[in-house]
Amino acid sequence: MMKKNNLTEGSILKTLFLFAVPFLIANILQSLYGAVDLFVVGKYCNAESVAAVSTGTQVTQIITSLVSGLTLGGTILIGKYMGQKDFERVKKTIGTTLSVFAIVAILLTVLMMLFETPLLKILQTPEESFALTARYVTICMLGNFFICGYNAISAVLRGYGDSTRPMVFVGIACAVNIVLDFVFVKYCGMGVSGTALATVLSQAFGMFLAIAYLKKKEFLFDFKLSSFRISGSLARELAFVGIPISFQELMVRISFLYLMAVMNRCGVYAASVVGIGSKYDVFAMLTATSTSNALAAITAQNVGAGKPERARKSLWYGMSFALFVSFLFWLWAQINPQSMIGVFTNDENVIEAGVPFFRSCSYDYFLVTIVFCLNGYLNGKQKTVWTMISCSAGALLLRIPMVYVFGKYFASDLGMLGKIAPIVSGIMACYTLIYVLFEGKKE
Repeated sequence: MMKKNNLTEGSILKTLFLFAVPFLIANILQSLYGAVDLFVVGKYCNAESVAAVSTGTQVTQIITSLVSGLTLGGTILIGKYMGQKDFERVKKTIGTTLSVFAIVAILLTVLMMLFETPLLKILQTPEESFALTARYVTICMLGNFFICGYNAISAVLRGYGDSTRPMVFVGIACAVNIVLDFVFVKYCGMGVSGTALATVLSQAFGMFLAIAYLKKKEFLFDFKLSSFRISGSLARELAFVGIPISFQELMVRISFLYLMAVMNRCGVYAASVVGIGSKYDVFAMLTATSTSNALAAITAQNVGAGKPERARKSLWYGMSFALFVSFLFWLWAQINPQSMIGVFTNDENVIEAGVPFFRSCSYDYFLVTIVFCLNGYLNGKQKTVWTMISCSAGALLLRIPMVYVFGKYFASDLGMLGKIAPIVSGIMACYTLIYVLFEGKKE
């Protein structure tokens, strides 16, 4: 029987470190999926292929955004019942979470296949890379069931208090993805299609590997067909916690898709810059996102165990560490942005266009770190409606209007467009911090 992990006792710093670091490593490895795709395509294909993967990744991240809310919702609920030591309810929550994910994965695949072409047109995908982008998205969507299943199992384990095994599973899957990327693109000449197929196959391998391992270790949930049952009350609770998170992630993603549409109007080079920039956004903010998700699980268990003060201390410790790491990426972007862009492409035009954009947008690494950590803490307390309102306001009332205005008057100035993200995150950080301090006084 697998050991049950307790996040409510012992040194706060030690608990946070031991839980968050495997989370961080797993997220770094997870991010390598898209990064390796872009790296391999950039080295062995043309600018049209780079733009196709850049735009296609933005589209597939819509699915990631929708799924992430439910995964975090499952983590929070399982964490809460683990804190209460109600293991029978933990088992039912796992069964409900995995069953809901299977249904959602199928529905999302059908919807994305139906609306793929209109969505790419809305994004004003460059004509020269349109067919390649459509091919990339189609292959990824056909493998969506495995991607959702893999992320669902990882979310279950993290709510259980185990962030180490998801790290191991994603590490193995990432290694498979890297090998397949080079095989399909460099040696088989499959181009964009090869990168998408490599991602799907590696995720499928990771999912089946995780299931086989957990069954062997007699995990609390046995993965038998009869155990995949949906509890009405738990499904409603999962929806109450998870849907607001999914909605806020979707709104943020839509605002970034709008930015991609504006940049696509500026041509292949500008689209490539934003695509590469989005990869660095992920890497530079990995510590923040990892800490945020770790804080959600830690907060959920501690609130469930009646220890809110321990959860608050975990927030401040975690945020301090994440800000330090963000500083290192900001320093790199200020000193030598050319080397950052050059990791993904050898095209001098893309590198030259990207320098002012990277120097401007890198200030967001600090500000969005504060927002992520605060939201992770609030999500763990099931204050997901507030985080939904906060992030939706940031996307719909701040980011999209600013992209419109800046895109209209500064379309050729990538440095100005790069300032949008830090301005939006700065405003969000201010009002979210005020809410956390105010909400904390009521306890």
